[in-house]
Amino acid sequence: MKKYDISQKINFKTGTYELNSDANFNYQLNRVIMWDGGDADEVAAVSHSIRTSSDWVNAMEKLAEKAHADGRTENEIAYLRMSEFFIYDTDPKKKQRYEEARELFYEYYSDYFDKGIVKRYEVPYEGGYLPVMVTKTNGRSKGNILLHGGNDSYFEELFFPMLYLAENGFDVYLYEGPGQGGVLRLQNMKFTHKWERPTKAVLNFFKLKDVTIVGASLGGYLAPRAAAFDKRIKRVVGWSIFPDFFDVVICDHPKPVRDIIDFMFRMGMDSAMNKLYTKMMEKEEIVKWNLLHGMYAYDAKTPSDYVRKIRKFTLKGIADRIDQDVLIIGANKDHFIMPYLFHEEYDMLQNARSLTLRLLTDKQDAGAHCNVGNSKLVLDSIIKWIECCT
Repeated sequence: MKKYDISQKINFKTGTYELNSDANFNYQLNRVIMWDGGDADEVAAVSHSIRTSSDWVNAMEKLAEKAHADGRTENEIAYLRMSEFFIYDTDPKKKQRYEEARELFYEYYSDYFDKGIVKRYEVPYEGGYLPVMVTKTNGRSKGNILLHGGNDSYFEELFFPMLYLAENGFDVYLYEGPGQGGVLRLQNMKFTHKWERPTKAVLNFFKLKDVTIVGASLGGYLAPRAAAFDKRIKRVVGWSIFPDFFDVVICDHPKPVRDIIDFMFRMGMDSAMNKLYTKMMEKEEIVKWNLLHGMYAYDAKTPSDYVRKIRKFTLKGIADRIDQDVLIIGANKDHFIMPYLFHEEYDMLQNARSLTLRLLTDKQDAGAHCNVGNSKLVLDSIIKWIECCT
């Protein structure tokens, strides 16, 4: 295998593709290209054939086979990793695909680790461990950054953002917590809404203080939550609007459906809620995937139990504890998160030392969830904001 050339400058792709009529499949296909290293032309060639999770898995596996035959390792990693994404958690093939993609990733990028540019650690946590990658800047550091993903992330996807932040003067600690990546898939540790616990383990292990925490997607809740309870965190970046997980989950439903689900929850109508979600799963692939994966990752036995678990993932009742500098970055065409939640989060964070809200747009190729079409713009925004705060 020809390994990745670590002497080359870090570059991020920019662009937005209309590849599938289903908003979630369209987003994930863009993610394959923009974050994971997929080839835009060959992803586009298979994109319109994808209608179900099975279609997705088959398409990605075929692309992985072709990339392997051609010796295109970066593309192969992308397709293997993202073929796993839509395999349901009860399928043994899911763990197999995850491990194949993970092993290939560390082999292909091994020069970063062999030369000591990036170091890997296992931080003890609740009978298991949290994987952490650490890279430090050359010369005088501008500060420490804790970086993590969200609901369905792999921290390998944030490898180049980590390197870019280090290239721009920061020491970066990239980690996975319960419910994420290998912590979920290899150790079966499920999500906790008390994100200060895994974050504390990382801070203690490396003896860090005066840090900036950056959380992507659901990390837009997790990072502020950690900051509310650990004042070694001085600056908080929510790389997504995320005031309340339940509000995010239902915000794109018609208002009558939102009201019905909320009423059922408040009245303890679990049986009716389970029937409603079962019908929704039959009609909408995204609902089916979100619920089945969510029930696994959050250790829930039924849809109503899942709703009960995610309602704990809220800044309501704790936001007044957040007195640090805060940056929230949103996206104007985010199919997961409606922009009106910006106002909800703004209203919650009135005790912040400073509060900066930035809504990036589709005109900047940054309008999709986590601004997937323009990572450089996001990272440059974060860098400039930290420099202004310190």
